[in-house]
Amino acid sequence: MRQTILKTENIDKYFYDPIEFQVLKNISFEVQKGEFLSMVGKSGSGKSTLLYVLSTMDTEYNGNLFIDNELMTGLSTDKLAAIRNEKIGFVFQFHYLLSEFTCLKNVMIPAIKLGKYSEKEIEEKAYEKLKILGLEDQALKPANKLSGGQQQRVAIARALINDPLLIMGDEPTGNLDSKNTNIVFDIFQELTQNYGQTIIAVTHDDDFAKKSDRIIEMKDGLII
Repeated sequence: MRQTILKTENIDKYFYDPIEFQVLKNISFEVQKGEFLSMVGKSGSGKSTLLYVLSTMDTEYNGNLFIDNELMTGLSTDKLAAIRNEKIGFVFQFHYLLSEFTCLKNVMIPAIKLGKYSEKEIEEKAYEKLKILGLEDQALKPANKLSGGQQQRVAIARALINDPLLIMGDEPTGNLDSKNTNIVFDIFQELTQNYGQTIIAVTHDDDFAKKSDRIIEMKDGLII
């Protein structure tokens, strides 16, 4: 039996500036463990807004959000921040690496913040994640000495460091050429198939979406 990792019930969201506008309408769906899900839709369809709600970073909505069978809706900011750090890894369009830090140090940051393991254990885990991404030989290089594709792979390693339940990607291949887009896609696929990782990615790339396990298409705030 597959395990439900994330579930939404009747999520509505409004923007009020400059006028009242409903940006998400009655969003209900489930995501299973080990699933690779792509969210697509034109600009303004609501997909990025939905991702921010799913990630618990946006709490101004009606309806319910469950992660790992726990209700997120209504929890305090601090509690949500702790859950995010432990259970969600983020990969954005831009890598947001600290350029003067080594790749290894960049990958270690979320785990140091979580404070569950010693620095030595975190370093070992960081090497392990870089190895999965084929970058262990770049571990001690400053992040700014890597190519764009390599930097994005370091960002994925950083997202994996706390062994999160979910990886959420906001246009994770948006800044990459087709060769590096394929590399990142293959990594995501390997993570879901071989490591049971669950991935939700917002993308404009139709080829990327078509190859994932499931597509949620949005239009005018609705799942179509």
